[in-house]
Amino acid sequence: MTTPPEGILPEGKSGGDVYYYLLAALFGALAGWADIKVGDLLFTAMIVLAACMLLGFIRPRKPWRWVVIVGVFVPAVEGLAYYFLSQKPERAQIYESFLTFMPGIAGAFGGAMGRGVVDNLFQKK
Repeated sequence: MTTPPEGILPEGKSGGDVYYYLLAALFGALAGWADIKVGDLLFTAMIVLAACMLLGFIRPRKPWRWVVIVGVFVPAVEGLAYYFLSQKPERAQIYESFLTFMPGIAGAFGGAMGRGVVDNLFQKK
């Protein structure tokens, strides 16, 4: 019996990505909190970029999922802050938090491509 290629598991087996999904959600919540407290979208974009790049490097298969998970938490945290906190972000700030998907895309796909380069450079012969 041969083993399946890396990243492809037989049915019923967990890939162990749950921890990475939780890490992505934590990074997204951190980026949303930073956007509320600091109020600087560029700083928030850099957090999203770094988080997606790290996750894309660690798990390069389907890097778009890191963009979705990290990016969706920024406007979600903004919306929750609007309804539950005394410090209310402006509506424009909530709408512009959707722009964090763009650096997330660059980070996730750049991290995945960087992983491919590293794997290619250090492959065993």
